[in-house]
Amino acid sequence: MHHTAHDRPRTVRRRTVALATALVLTAISPTAASAESADPRPGLASTTQLMNTIRDVIGFAPRSTGSVGGRRTADYVARRFRAAGLSNVHFETATSYAWAAKDSSLSVAGRTVPSFPVSHSLIAGPTATGTRTLGPKGRTAGIVDVGGRGIGSTDVRGKWVLFDLKFELPLAALIPFTTFLWDPYFRILNTEALFAANPYLTNQATVTDQATKAGAVGVIGVLSDYFDSNRYRNEYYRRSPMKIPGMWITRKAGAEVRSRLTTSSKATMRLTTTRSAVTARTVVGFLPGRSKDTLMVQSHHDSQGPGAVEDATGTSEVIALADYYGAQAKKRGYKARQKTMMFATFDTHFTGYQQHQAFVKKYITDRATPYNIVANATIEHVGKRATVDKDGRLRVHDDHEPRGIFENLSVPLKIALDAAIVRRNLHTTAVLNSTLPSKLLGGIPTDASFVLQAGVPTISLIAGPLYMYDDADTIDKIDQTQLRPVALFFADMLDKLDATASTTIGQGSLLGLKK
Repeated sequence: MHHTAHDRPRTVRRRTVALATALVLTAISPTAASAESADPRPGLASTTQLMNTIRDVIGFAPRSTGSVGGRRTADYVARRFRAAGLSNVHFETATSYAWAAKDSSLSVAGRTVPSFPVSHSLIAGPTATGTRTLGPKGRTAGIVDVGGRGIGSTDVRGKWVLFDLKFELPLAALIPFTTFLWDPYFRILNTEALFAANPYLTNQATVTDQATKAGAVGVIGVLSDYFDSNRYRNEYYRRSPMKIPGMWITRKAGAEVRSRLTTSSKATMRLTTTRSAVTARTVVGFLPGRSKDTLMVQSHHDSQGPGAVEDATGTSEVIALADYYGAQAKKRGYKARQKTMMFATFDTHFTGYQQHQAFVKKYITDRATPYNIVANATIEHVGKRATVDKDGRLRVHDDHEPRGIFENLSVPLKIALDAAIVRRNLHTTAVLNSTLPSKLLGGIPTDASFVLQAGVPTISLIAGPLYMYDDADTIDKIDQTQLRPVALFFADMLDKLDATASTTIGQGSLLGLKK
């Protein structure tokens, strides 16, 4: 971001003070924070209850958009919302696209290489449907190895591009946006954590776009920053529909391929893909308040594999909060909350976010409903930290994956948010101001991005464990010790948001004064 000479010293001072304050706060006793968390909020789900919901949701996997598992999951969430006492429980729908691959294989120089199709590859366009194939014998061509660099001026026409998939956003890159850090066990403030990167911001779209433009027949991606699995199920990158075919291979397989690669080496890829239009279903339910000003609580229920951490955990948190506030409304003498509450679990997280965009258009941009969404709380991924050991194996640790909370709240609410993190001991957490990355990047890397871009103040919690796109995202990866603290934190903030005038919630209101 460009700063004038006048702006720069002031900006540096602000960042220095913020980071110094964050570092001081990491030294606060975690015991003291835990002691302040003694209030159990009777009626809010226990860890056991949260895990029971998670097991139910995992049982429907894979929960892909348009699949039987996806429909069963949406039906389950709707039943839970109704049982919680929510009203107007219904499905918001949108057209999305289910992708499937079959008959896939890869051989290099006559030797079979274990491989896995790049998700959403070999399609004809953003809304194209039908079957595409490389034929029963596949396609054979020479190989150009570009490693971890871009294609640039390299001649790849008519060739397979062999490239290293790189994870591009280490935690250290988020330091300029960090306004508060709760790290009492120093799990973020160490070299290993700071330079570990999440698996969802990568060079994939850049390389495949360049390869397509340069006339390559397809790509072979080496999972160079990954553990020893080729089951990397990338999302659909809606700005870069992948018309060429692709395969993932492990780092070890990539090294073996490169060790015998010559200028005359050829690779043969077989792949058939089918893409069909499907109906996505997002589940929505309401707890009426005294006004139509609405607090939105959100996650997503779809998955490509088991989806335990991503995002059976987020779905369970939304259901737990719906149960908690719904039970309050059933009590004798209940006084309705000031604001209406909306609970939602979204679809299309992996297939293009069509549902998120349709929702924002209907509820926020076009204001086609009576509900005025004044704040959003998004919950994603309560999972254990994972690293790759020296032998390339996935190593899962008994502590939480470093996580961020993106926010753009007024100063009083930000102070309340930081205090709630400490009170509930959401350790290993960085609070990130979402305004600058949203402007620089056109959004934030969470499911709240479209709502945020539409102008709604947001509290968005997310972690990016290494296994989140893999079949390895199983129930043992969940950090059970943090399930209830996350629910407690969001209940604290939802109560604070309810008590705050709608016009003073967002960062634009400065000190909480009306805009």
